[in-house]
Amino acid sequence: MSENDCTAADVAPFPEITGRPIRLGVLISGGGTTLLNFLDQIASGELHAEIPIVIASQKNCRGVQRSRDAGLPTTVIRGRDYENVTALSEAVFAALRSAEVDLVVMAGYLSLLQIPPDFRWRVINIHPSLIPAFCGHGFYGHHVHEAAIARGVKISGCTVHFADNEYDHGPILLQAPVVVPDGCDAEQLAGLVFAEEKRAYPEAIRRLASGKIRIQGNASSCESAGGE
Repeated sequence: MSENDCTAADVAPFPEITGRPIRLGVLISGGGTTLLNFLDQIASGELHAEIPIVIASQKNCRGVQRSRDAGLPTTVIRGRDYENVTALSEAVFAALRSAEVDLVVMAGYLSLLQIPPDFRWRVINIHPSLIPAFCGHGFYGHHVHEAAIARGVKISGCTVHFADNEYDHGPILLQAPVVVPDGCDAEQLAGLVFAEEKRAYPEAIRRLASGKIRIQGNASSCESAGGE
């Protein structure tokens, strides 16, 4: 079994966090809309979390300014400044360790990272389709929705999953379906899916913070609420 394979054992990958907010390290590459959603959820009291660090893969992406405008510690770590994925990953996770994050949330982050052993089960990602449909290398953002519309799907949605060393791989935490209306184009579908992402990602974080997520093979479940 390779290091990318999920264990067949029934494990509880993430400890319960009580008495304090869960500390999120947020990774961005673009506009930062998912980051803004987290901030809205935190401000409303729906998500008991704090964000001690935001890491961007591009220095000029809109999300960097949005993060700094919100007063969040923001670091730019670009892949082009490192010799290879290993060196980039070491820099990213060193910054996350220094910030003492509990959970790493990829919020439109496009660079592939190698996840070190101490962060296994501590990195999650959201993908704008129902995995395994329209996922993997090259499928991100509008490319996903354009492919879904071109295929004529009637149901799309989003998937929150544990991240590992492959694109859009790792046990699924939850999925949220979206009905694709007749005549819907890729831009409209993106809006429908993002509306579900805004609900699904914070819910996945809450489930992890509860300590009740369990994994067996490539499946996960929540002891209190069941899988989704």
